[in-house]
Amino acid sequence: MTQKNYEENIELLNRWAHAYYVLDTPIASDEEYDRLYHEVLDFEKENPDKLSPLSPTLRVGGIVRDEFSKATHIKRMWSMEDVFSNGELEEWVARVEKNAGKVAFFCEPKFDGASMNLLYEEGKLVRAITRGDGVEGEEVTDNVKTIRSVPLSISYEGLIEIRGEVLIKKDDFESINEQRLGEGETLFANPRNAAAGSLRQLDSSVTAKRKLVFYPWGLGENSLSQSSLYDKMHFVYEQGFLAPPYRQRCENIEQIEDFYQKLIAKRDSIEMMMDGMVVKVDDVNVAEELGYTVKYPKWMCAYKFPAIEKVTKINAITLQVGRTGVVTPVAEIEPVNIEGAMISRATLHNFDEIERKDIRIGDSVIIIRSGDVIPKIIKVLEDRREGNEMPVGRPTICPTCASELLDEGTLIKCQNLECPDRVVNSITHFAKKGCMNIDGLGSKIVEQLVNEGKIKDILDLYTLKYEDMENMEGFKNKKINNILDAINATKNAPLSKVLNAIGIEHIGEVAAKALARRFGLRVVDVNYEDLIAIDGFGVEMANSLLEFMRVNRDVVLKLFELINPTVETITEASDNPFKGKTVVITGTMSVSRDEVKAYLERLGAKVSGSVSKKTDFVVYGEEAGSKLTKAEELGVATISEKVMRGMIEL
Repeated sequence: MTQKNYEENIELLNRWAHAYYVLDTPIASDEEYDRLYHEVLDFEKENPDKLSPLSPTLRVGGIVRDEFSKATHIKRMWSMEDVFSNGELEEWVARVEKNAGKVAFFCEPKFDGASMNLLYEEGKLVRAITRGDGVEGEEVTDNVKTIRSVPLSISYEGLIEIRGEVLIKKDDFESINEQRLGEGETLFANPRNAAAGSLRQLDSSVTAKRKLVFYPWGLGENSLSQSSLYDKMHFVYEQGFLAPPYRQRCENIEQIEDFYQKLIAKRDSIEMMMDGMVVKVDDVNVAEELGYTVKYPKWMCAYKFPAIEKVTKINAITLQVGRTGVVTPVAEIEPVNIEGAMISRATLHNFDEIERKDIRIGDSVIIIRSGDVIPKIIKVLEDRREGNEMPVGRPTICPTCASELLDEGTLIKCQNLECPDRVVNSITHFAKKGCMNIDGLGSKIVEQLVNEGKIKDILDLYTLKYEDMENMEGFKNKKINNILDAINATKNAPLSKVLNAIGIEHIGEVAAKALARRFGLRVVDVNYEDLIAIDGFGVEMANSLLEFMRVNRDVVLKLFELINPTVETITEASDNPFKGKTVVITGTMSVSRDEVKAYLERLGAKVSGSVSKKTDFVVYGEEAGSKLTKAEELGVATISEKVMRGMIEL
């Protein structure tokens, strides 16, 4: 075979594969494809230096990584605002049309998978990045190249980010779980988890066996000339991507609702798992003018499908202890299948909820689950009781560590910080971004460290050594050093950060700052009167802190020794219009709201999250919402960010 024949055969194989995997209209037999495929493979083995980046042999994977590297999206991948009813949809459309006038909408199914960003440059796939936090994700290019419905090249030469969902079809999901069951492996909970887990395989040949598919739903960076999103996406499909089974441009809310009902009717017959419909403003220029809130684009929303209800029976009620010690009752139910997921547990929230609904062991109940929502019991079928159902009592002893539980009424808590059930969750919380920010110490790594006896509480993080991790599965030199460096970087962290990170019920970032500034390291020995005297501290917060310190005082003091936290000093703000005032911030500011908040706090203001008659000022930015409206109704002074800054500069 000559080089020219080789390249022609690759082009032919890719055309056959596209017809089979994307168009669903095969134009060659399996025998023909396999024969030509192996001819190409033989040529590549003999001429490894002439391997084409478009070769279908790359689809089988085989590249093994030690870990995934982080990569940044050119344009942020946003989350979507959820709406759950026609009434909420009407409110969303009214908001859009209030700011943009009459517009058309592009509607398509919302598939339930793993979001992916594909970057093409000069017609070649150069990078595939998971959604991550929307700004930065994991680079999984080798794995994505094994997905047959992802073109390795497209005709468009410009720089373009194509966003979409990586999915597993319902039938393929069942086959994967049957295979895992036969091999004694843990089953995937649902197709979305299976897709996400398949993408994160360090060995790309494992990903190649999972029959993943990719459906594009949007664009990031691009220079396409079309002004309609519907037309832009049609262009994307023409590049060789799968088009959704249904999509529609809708002129009004009635057409949106009709299409939504059509998708619900097709829900069971569509091969992929859907959990709703995406509604987007079709005119991309209007969409950009509408802009974004802190969390969502203002020009699109997810119109979620109704929750699916099933009848089942409560076989038992077990107790879970969370990171803050809250004991949550969980119903162990007769397993029911909801959209491909076998549901065997449902949250009962708290014991007040059990008493309010008169839930008993043995009851027949209705449970619901919608998308990512945790299954929950919405109704007890009392008419099906047979008389042998058992009432549920309130626990007094921790089911894990046997410590006495604190019963606060709505919440029942284990206050023992070393309770095994609290350990993994409390360490994960301690390490997460916004707390101690120990990069690389996610829940799975923490669980592995705890299960292998390397750590048993937060304190043990600070005695971890290289030797403790060097022989653990998945722990390479770079990974171990990164974790140890990140832990060491928490030394001398601000005291408020430490207090927020140790997971005291009802004590968040704002309360932790107030405690650190008022008491410093004496916070372990404060009394009730001192706490209640802090502006904004209520009975519940005070009692929670006191009980936590009573049980964990020695542990907290030891942690202070290890970290040597920086004690924030209170600098008396000079006189200004905001000193001692209660201020609420709303809308989009010229900088982040956190920066505005910190600025006001340095001026001596108390920044609150809600508007009341006691609010002195509401500082608003662009697209301010209900807080501004409420302030106007209450007669609270409202000022723009520009006016606020001007008041200080006077």
